[in-house]
Amino acid sequence: MEIIFVGMKIFKAVKSLQDNSLRLKLEGKSIGFVPTMGYLHQGHISLIRAARKESNVVVLSIFVNPVQFSPGEDCRRYPRDFKRDCSIARNENVDIVFYPSSGQIYPQEYSSYVEVNGLSSLLCGKSRPNHFRGVATVCTKLFNIVQPDFVYFGQKDYQQAIIIRRMIKDLNMPFKIRVLPLLREESGLAMSSRNRYLSKTARENAAAIYKGLKEAKDLFKNGQRDAAKIKAMLKKKIKEIPNVRIDYVDIVDSKSLKSLSQVKKQSILAVAIWIDKIRLIDNIVF
Repeated sequence: MEIIFVGMKIFKAVKSLQDNSLRLKLEGKSIGFVPTMGYLHQGHISLIRAARKESNVVVLSIFVNPVQFSPGEDCRRYPRDFKRDCSIARNENVDIVFYPSSGQIYPQEYSSYVEVNGLSSLLCGKSRPNHFRGVATVCTKLFNIVQPDFVYFGQKDYQQAIIIRRMIKDLNMPFKIRVLPLLREESGLAMSSRNRYLSKTARENAAAIYKGLKEAKDLFKNGQRDAAKIKAMLKKKIKEIPNVRIDYVDIVDSKSLKSLSQVKKQSILAVAIWIDKIRLIDNIVF
């Protein structure tokens, strides 16, 4: 099925989009792909604009992937506003929006999954054990459908980007991945679709995460290399936020994501917390 939205095509059927992509490839056109779960914000827009500069055709997917949510997580509650997303996509000159149903992506008796061992069991993978299996699976399917030349991810989901980069390399997928800088709200809070569920007070309080990350970076700049001391400082700062629960605070190698005892350049300080029952992640690079 194909729908025209004021010059922008919307595909809902896997076969239709796949056929269209293969036709574009035969015409020699490059495809830039931005996979999303919708409720677009400025971070997504930065990915779209990067794709627009580099590719002949920009494809945006909007699909809330049920397979990457564990029982009790917010799949049903995840923000959705397709009309709003289409308006943003059209304003950013997106050529194609892929908006499949769950049944299109996971038909009856679906039983094939992709796992990236090692990386998927660290950081977010500890508290969300099947999350990255769901991410890797849906990305593989979307890549096979869209047939991109370039795919675009944001640094906020740093672990996700590293896992997808490894999967692309391991499975010899014939395209390039671009990971763009994390974007922040004026307060410093990392942009996320989930931010809309924060109360005004929680949103203001959550800005303290970035303040703590900046202080950690200052400690590093001033010569502190003991990861335990930097993490202890940040945990103390985060615990001062009302109604917050820490999932993890860790300093890891930028490629292996393994915990470090000594901080080095290009190490990642990664954080995940719960506030107002909303899970937020953030990170900085030393």
